[in-house]
Amino acid sequence: MGVEVANTNTTFTEMENLDFSDSEIVSFVRHSLQSALEGDSNHYNQLIGIMNSSYRLAPDEVALLSTGLKALSKAVFYIDITHHGKLLSAIFGMSLWSYGPDVMDALVELIIALAASGGDLVESCLQMLVSNFIPPKALLHNLSQPWCIKKKQQVLERVHSALMNIAKLVPVSPLMLEHIIPRRMPHLWSEEVLIITYVENMLKLWSNDLGRLVGSTMIVAVVDRLVDLDVEIGWDKILQDDSNKGIFEMELEVAPEDSKDVSFEVGKAASGSYSLAENVVAEQLDSLMVLMCEHLKSCADAGRLSEVFVTLLDSFKITVLKAYKSKFAQFVVFYACSLDPEHCGLKFANMLEKIFMDETDPLTRMSAVSYLASYLSRGRFISSSFVAGKLKRLVDWCLEYCHSRDGKEAIVNPEVHRVFYSGCQAVMYLLCFQMRLMVEDSHLKSLLHSMPLERILRHPLDPLKVCLPSIVSEFLQQAKAAHLCTVSDKFIFNNLLESDLSKAYGGIERLDMFFPFDPCLLKNCDRFIRPNFVRWSMDKTIYDDDKDGLSDDEIDMDFVDGKGEHALDDDMGRSFDDRELDLVDECAYSLNNMSFTPKSSNFLSPMQMPALLRPSTSPPGSL
Repeated sequence: MGVEVANTNTTFTEMENLDFSDSEIVSFVRHSLQSALEGDSNHYNQLIGIMNSSYRLAPDEVALLSTGLKALSKAVFYIDITHHGKLLSAIFGMSLWSYGPDVMDALVELIIALAASGGDLVESCLQMLVSNFIPPKALLHNLSQPWCIKKKQQVLERVHSALMNIAKLVPVSPLMLEHIIPRRMPHLWSEEVLIITYVENMLKLWSNDLGRLVGSTMIVAVVDRLVDLDVEIGWDKILQDDSNKGIFEMELEVAPEDSKDVSFEVGKAASGSYSLAENVVAEQLDSLMVLMCEHLKSCADAGRLSEVFVTLLDSFKITVLKAYKSKFAQFVVFYACSLDPEHCGLKFANMLEKIFMDETDPLTRMSAVSYLASYLSRGRFISSSFVAGKLKRLVDWCLEYCHSRDGKEAIVNPEVHRVFYSGCQAVMYLLCFQMRLMVEDSHLKSLLHSMPLERILRHPLDPLKVCLPSIVSEFLQQAKAAHLCTVSDKFIFNNLLESDLSKAYGGIERLDMFFPFDPCLLKNCDRFIRPNFVRWSMDKTIYDDDKDGLSDDEIDMDFVDGKGEHALDDDMGRSFDDRELDLVDECAYSLNNMSFTPKSSNFLSPMQMPALLRPSTSPPGSL
C-alpha cells in the first residue's frame, strides 16, 4: 500500500497526518529513494527537507522527523552513497544536541543501521557521532546550567552507546576511531570548554568496554595535549624582577605548608604581579590535569589502575620524558604512582633507573635520572628503604664509571662526561632531601656511611666543580653535619646559582637545571598532588642543630683526605677511587633544585625556583 500511495501525489507529510502504518511509511521511503535513481526526485527532496529541519520544531514536525528517521533506518539498503549524497549529507550534519529524546533515539538508530549496512558509510557514521562530543556553539557557554547538564547527559549516553553497538556490529570500527578521535580533537588554542568537553568523552571511552580496544590511543592523545600546552606556558613573564630574593623564600611564598589553597602566584614584580591565573594556556592545562587525575582515581577505585598505568607509562616514555621544557604534565604519572605505590610507584622508579643505565642517548639518560631523583625526593608515599636502595644503585653506577675513566681520561669535560655529572648531581639532590631520614635510621645510616661518596666526588673528573653550585653547597652542608665527609676552610664557594661548567654539561636544553617534580603551581590539580608531595622546609634540615655548619655565604667545597690534604685544591688531577664517578653522573641531573639563597636568579626558570629551597626532612613516605 505504501508503494501505491507513493505513486499518487500524496506527500510524506500527508502520510504522517493520515496515520499510515509504519510498514506503509517505510514502503513510501523506499519508493522515494528508488524514484530518485530514476530521475523522479519529488518525494526524495521532501525527505531531505525533513532531515534539514532542526530549529524550534513544532510537535507535529518533531513527530514527522522522528517517523522519517525510523523509516530510513529500515530502508538503509536502498540508500546509494553516490545518488543519495544530499540525503546522507543532511543526516550526517544533524546534531543530537538540537533535538529531544525521541528524535535522538531515532537518529542514533539510523546511524547504527547505516554503519551496519557496510560499504563506505562506517567512517562517516563514526565521525558524525564523534562530532557530537561537543555541543553547538549556541550551547557551549551554557554547559554549567542545569538544563544543559541534563541535555549533555542525554546526548553523550546515546553517543557512547552507539559507538559500542557499532563496534560489536563492525569489528573494524575501533581501528577507525583510533584515527578519527585524535584527528578531530580541538586545536591547541580552542576555547577551554571545547577541549575539556572533548577530553571528557575521550576518557569516557577509555573507561568503558570500548576502552580496551581504543584506550591506549586516547591516553596517548591526552598526554600529548598536556605536553603541548605545558611547553607553551611562557615562564619568562613569571621570573621575578627582584633578583636578590632567596630561592628558599620564593617556595615558602608560593606554597606555604599550611595553605590549602595554592594560588598560581609565583612572585610579585616591581611593576605589579604576574600569575599563572592570568595565563589562558596554564588554566586549560590545569583543567585537563584535573580531568586526568579524577579519571585515574576512578580507575583505581575500579581496580583498573594497573592496566591503565601500562599505557600511561608508555606514553610518558615516548612524549613526556623527552619534553625537556615540561613542567606539569608529568604530575599525572606522579599522581598515579601515589594511588598505587607498591605497583605503579615502584614500576615507574624501576623504569627510570633502567633507562638511565641501559639507554644510549645521553639526553634521554640525563632526563631519566633527573626524573628518578626528583621523584624519589618528592614522593611522600615512597619508603625510605626503597629510596636508599635506588641511591645505592646510582652510587654503584657512578663508581663503575670512575673505574672506567681513570688515567688520561680522568679530565674535567662537561660535554664528554655529561651523563656522569647528571648522575652525580642526582645523588646529591636526593641526599639533600633524604639525608636526615637516613641518618635517623640505624640500618640506613650504616648503608649511607658505607657508600663511597667521598671517593666519587674527589675523583679527578671533579663533579663538585661541574654540578650546580647551589646543589653542591646544600649537599656539603648536610654531609658535613652528618659526618659523611670532612670539609676544609680553604675553598670558598661564591653562592652562584650556576657555573659555566654546569651550563656546559646541561646543554641548550639546560638539563642541569631540570627537576621535573618541582612543586606544582597549577592551582586546581595541586589538590591531588599536595597530600603525597614532599616540600622543601626551612626548619627541618640535618644541620639545624649543628652550630658548626657552613654559612650561606662561604661554603667549603673541599673534602679533606686522611692526611689532611685538600682534595679540591689546585692539584685537581690526583686520582681517587674511579668507581665513584658513576654515582655523580646520575645525581647531577636531578639535584639542581637544592640551591641556597642565590645572589642572582637570572638563569632560573620559574618551575625550578620553588624547588630550589631547603629540603624538607619530613618523611617522604611510610614503610
